[in-house]
Amino acid sequence: MRALSRALAAVVSGRRSAWVVLIGCLVAVGAVFALSPQPATDGVPTTGLPASAESQRVADLSDAFPGTPTVPAVLVWSTDRSVALTASEQRAVASRAASLAALGSGAPVRPLPSTNERSMVATVLMDADSVTADSGKVADALRTAASEGLPAGIQTRLTGPVGFTADTVNAFAGTDIRLLLITASVVALLLILTYRSPVLWIVPLVVIGAADGLARVVAGNLAAAAGIEVSAQVSGILSVLVFGAGTDYALLLVSRYRDELRRTPDRHVAMAAAVRGAGPAIAASALTVTLALCALLLAEISGTRALGFACAIGVVLAFLFAIIMLPAALVVFGRGLFWPLVPRVGDADSTTRGLWARVGRGVRRRPVLVAVAAVVLLGALGTGLVGARVGISQTEQLLGTPSSVQAQGILDRDFGRGYGNTAVMLVPDEFARDSSIGAPNTLAMMVDGVQSATPTVSHDGRTQVLLRLNADPQSEDAFRIIRDLRASLASPDSDAPGTLVGGPDATALDVQEATRRDELVIIPIIGVIVLLVLLALLRSVVAPLLLLATVVGTLLAALGLASVIFLTLGGQSGFAAPVPLYAFLFLVALGVDYNIFLSTRAREEAAVVGVRDGMRRALAATGGVITSAGLVLAAVFVVLAVLPVVALLQVGVIVCIGVLLDTLVVRTLLVPALAFLSGRAFFWPSRLRS
Repeated sequence: MRALSRALAAVVSGRRSAWVVLIGCLVAVGAVFALSPQPATDGVPTTGLPASAESQRVADLSDAFPGTPTVPAVLVWSTDRSVALTASEQRAVASRAASLAALGSGAPVRPLPSTNERSMVATVLMDADSVTADSGKVADALRTAASEGLPAGIQTRLTGPVGFTADTVNAFAGTDIRLLLITASVVALLLILTYRSPVLWIVPLVVIGAADGLARVVAGNLAAAAGIEVSAQVSGILSVLVFGAGTDYALLLVSRYRDELRRTPDRHVAMAAAVRGAGPAIAASALTVTLALCALLLAEISGTRALGFACAIGVVLAFLFAIIMLPAALVVFGRGLFWPLVPRVGDADSTTRGLWARVGRGVRRRPVLVAVAAVVLLGALGTGLVGARVGISQTEQLLGTPSSVQAQGILDRDFGRGYGNTAVMLVPDEFARDSSIGAPNTLAMMVDGVQSATPTVSHDGRTQVLLRLNADPQSEDAFRIIRDLRASLASPDSDAPGTLVGGPDATALDVQEATRRDELVIIPIIGVIVLLVLLALLRSVVAPLLLLATVVGTLLAALGLASVIFLTLGGQSGFAAPVPLYAFLFLVALGVDYNIFLSTRAREEAAVVGVRDGMRRALAATGGVITSAGLVLAAVFVVLAVLPVVALLQVGVIVCIGVLLDTLVVRTLLVPALAFLSGRAFFWPSRLRS
C-alpha cells in the first residue's frame, strides 16, 4: 500500500508526468462524454418491490386479466365560495362526461355532486401504460377536457393515482440541472470563503464537476446494462454525494499541500509529500463510503439498490479525480493559485498556532468536563426521538399543496374520508362462488374500514374484487385495513385461502415493510464495514470502537433534533419510510470521514510526540480543513431541500444537522477529549507513548 502511494505521488507530482496525467484525464473525460450515450432517468421513483411481495403478485396477475390495465383518475370540481354549486354549474360539469370518457378506457363517466353540493367528483379509468409513459401529458389532457367551457369560478383539480403520480413527476422535473447548478454554486461560494483566493477554488470545482458529470454517464449506462432503473431522485442524490465527498477530499489534499509548501520551496516535492500524507486517509474514507453503499445492493427495494449502485460508482470516481487529476492540476498551475495568501517556506506552523491549537489545549486541560458536556448534549438532542414514528400518508409526501393534495382535501370534506381510495383483491374462483362460506366480497365488508366490495372480472381461476376503503391513501389507517384484510382472507387458515390483497395502499405497505427489513439487515452490515475499515486503518481496537460510538451518537442526536423540527414544530406525522436508512448511511459513512482524517493525523503525530500531544497537534492541523469540509457537506445536503419532496427534505436536514454536530462537537471536542482521557490506550494494542 505504501509503495502504491509513493508511486502514485511520484506520477501526479512529477514535472512532466503531472502534465501527462492532467491532459490524459481531460482527454479520457472528453472521450467518455463524446462516445457514451446519455443515460435517461425516470422522473419518479418506482416502488421496486420484489416479485414475491403480495401487492406485486397482485399487480403481475392483474396484467393478464381481460381488458387493458387501467388506473383511476379522480377529477374534482369546486368553487372558492362556501355555498353549493348552482344547478347550471352542475349541468356544465356534467356536460364534460363524454369528453372525459373519450380520453379514458371508454367506461361511462358520471360526475356526481356531494351531499352538500359544494363539489362534484368523477372517476375516469385511464390506460395504465399511457400513464406510466407520460403521466404529465395524461394529467394535462384530463384537466383540459374537464375544465373546457365551464363557467368562471369553477376550479378543476385532479387526484387519485393519476393525479398523485403526475404531481410527483412534476416535483422531480428538472431535478438534475437544478440540483447541479445549486450544488455547484454552494460549493463554489464555500471554496472561495475557505481559500480566500479568487482563483484557487476554480481548480477543485472543475475537477469535482468533471467527476460528477462522468459519474452520471458511467453510473447511468452501467445501471442500464445491469437492468437497474436509476430515477431522478437517485440521480439527484448522486450529484450531491459526489460534490460533497469530492469537496471533502479536495479540501484535505489542498490543506496538506499548503502545509508542505511551507516546508519546501519545490512544489513538486510538496505535492508528493501531500499525496503520501493525505492519500491513505482519503482512500480509507472513500473505501468506507463505497463499501457502505455497496451494502445497499442487499436491499429488497430496487430503488435502494439503484442508489447504492450509482452512488458507489460516484464516490469511486470522486476519489480517483481527487487523488489523480486534482494533484496534477495543482502542480501544473503552481503556487500562484493560492494568491493572495501564497504559502512560503518558513510560514507559521499550523500545529502550534491558531484557533484550533488553542481549542486543543483547552480540551486537554479539562477532558472530563468536555466529554461529559458533549455526551449530555448529544443525549439531550436524542430524546427528541421519543414518540417519533416512520411512515407518512400520500398527501404528506410532497411539500406545499399540489393539485392532487387539494383535491383529496375537498373529497375528504365533502364526500367522506378516503373517497376514491381503493384496493384490489384476487380471490380463487372456487371460494368466490362458494355460498357455504359467503362470498369473499361479503367477508371483506366485515373488515372495519371497507366501505364496499365489487366483483369485476375473472381470469385463470381468480376473480378480481375492487374494494373501497374509508381511509386516506397510504395512511396508517389504510395500512391497518390492508393488514386486517390479509389476516382475515389471505391467510392459510382463512375462509378463502389463496386470496391476495393489492392496490396502491397494499403496495405502500409492502414497501414500508420491505424497507424495515432492509434496515434490519443493512444497518448492522454498514456498522461492521465502518468498524473493520477503522480497525485496519488505525491498527487499534479502542479507537475504532470509540469513534463508531460517537458517530452513532451523532446520528441519534440528529434524528432527535430533526424529529422536533419536522414532527413537533413542523406538524408532520412522521419520517418518510426511507429516511432512517438513508440518514444512517450518509451520516455514519460520511461522518466517520472526519474522524478518519483526525485520527490518522493523530496517529502520525503520536509516533513522534505521543498520543496526547499527537491528538492536540492533529486537531490544530486538521481543525480548519475539517470544519470547512463539514460546512461544505452540510450545505450541499441542504440543497436537497429545494425539491418539494418530504423524504429528500428530511434526509438533507438530518444529514446537515449530523455533519455540523460531528464537525463542531464530536470531532472538535468529544473525540480529542476521549483520546486525552485514554492516553496510549486510545491506539491499543499499538505501542505508542502517552
